[in-house]
Amino acid sequence: MKRFNVELAVGLFMVIGFSCFAWLSVQLGDVHLFERDTYAVSARFNSISGLKVGAVVEISGVTVGKVESIRLDQDLYQAVVGMAIEEGVALQEDSIASIRTAGIIGDKFIKISPGGMEELIKDGGEIEETESAISLEELVSKYIFEKD
Repeated sequence: MKRFNVELAVGLFMVIGFSCFAWLSVQLGDVHLFERDTYAVSARFNSISGLKVGAVVEISGVTVGKVESIRLDQDLYQAVVGMAIEEGVALQEDSIASIRTAGIIGDKFIKISPGGMEELIKDGGEIEETESAISLEELVSKYIFEKD
C-alpha cells in the first residue's frame, strides 16, 4: 500500500509538471489556442524594410492585431501588407498606417493613427494613407552627401 501511495504521488507530480510546461510553452510561444475574431485590412507601402509576418499592429501603444501577409504588387512595385485586426476595433477610412521601430534597433511594427471620418474600413478594406519605414542608411547618406 505504501508503494502505491509513492507511485500515485510521483504520477501526480509528473502530470502537474507536464501541465505547467505546456502552459509555459503556450505563453512564451505567443500561441493563441482560442483565436480571437479578426477582420482583414491591407495597406500599401513604398518600403517595409525590416517588417516581418507576425509583427504587431498597434493603436496608441495597444496591440490590436498582427501582420498576416506581405507581398509585392508587381504592377506598382509596392509592398502590400495584410493585417488581421481584432473584431472590436473600428478603423476610420482616413486612418494612417506607419511602420515604426520599437527602440533604437528593435523590431518593426505597424502603428495606426485613427482618423476622424464617420465611415469605417470594412473587412477586406484598405488603409489608403501610409508612411513607409525610415531607412537610417538613407538619412545618413542624405546628410553626408547633400551637404553644401
